[in-house]
Order: sequence, then structure tokens, then C-alpha cells
Amino acid sequence: MAMRMWASSTANALRISCGAKTALSPTFSLSRYFSTVLDGLKYASSHEWVKNEGPVATIGISDHAQGHLGEVVFVELPEAGVSVSIGGCFGAVESVKATSDVNSPVSGEVVEVNTKLSETPGLINSSPYDEGWMIKVRPTVPSELNSLMGSKEYTKFCEEEDAAH
Repeated sequence: MAMRMWASSTANALRISCGAKTALSPTFSLSRYFSTVLDGLKYASSHEWVKNEGPVATIGISDHAQGHLGEVVFVELPEAGVSVSIGGCFGAVESVKATSDVNSPVSGEVVEVNTKLSETPGLINSSPYDEGWMIKVRPTVPSELNSLMGSKEYTKFCEEEDAAH
């Protein structure tokens, strides 16, 4: 975290554009606010990410989204077996700033829920792409993944969205 803050201060002082991969960590690119955007994931415009792993897709909210939410204090998730629809709400994240719905980027059946989040909702802040995942879904329309953004498109989307606000 100290490295990220230092990099942010340095980049701001030098007015460096941070949309490209950096030598500090070639596995992700940095947006204007230094949110981590992982390559190999797909992203929805509502800031959820999807990692497609064969017949199962893991879903969570992006680092960009958790950064804007602030400290997450409560997470509401569905039960396994529930059907979700693309763009439909499947849960909510409550932070010290606001409560936000979480939408499914794909249609399918929830096959697993991250129960760790009920006791440790802050995992969404500290590890949004790893320990902070929310649900695993068996997609019923796998082609829906094609409508989502890749890492470069999502980074640009976030930069444009932040500039508009």
C-alpha cells in the first residue's frame, strides 16, 4: 500500500499518465486513480469482474469500485442454487459511504458463495480479485462474456467515468 501511495504521489507530481502497465507490476495496469485492473478478466460497466474458469465463472467487484465505495462493512449475497440474470441485482455491498447493488455480468446458476465475506467483508477492499470474490456462477449463456470489457477497455472506461465526475 505504501508503494501504491508513493507511486500515486510521484505520478501526480510528474503528471505521468498511468494507463499502461508499469515496471513495478507487469501483471496489471493502473488507472488514473491507481486501481488495479487485471488482465485476463472481463469487466461490466457496473464495475463487476468475471473470471471464466471452464464451466464456472467467478464474480466480484473491481478494485476501482471498492475504492470508490470506501471501507466495506457488510455484504449481502444470494444462496447457492439461485438463478441470476445478466444486469440483474444479486446482492449488495454496504460501505461507510453508501450501499450499492451488485449486478451479475452473466446469466446462470449460483454454484458457490464466498461465505468468508459475511464475517470479513473488508476482504473486498483488501483483496477484490482473490479472497474478496463474491459468487461463482455456472453460466447458461456463455456468449454473454463476449459483451464484457477486457482490461484495456475497462481501464479507459474508468478513466473516462472519473473524468466526467
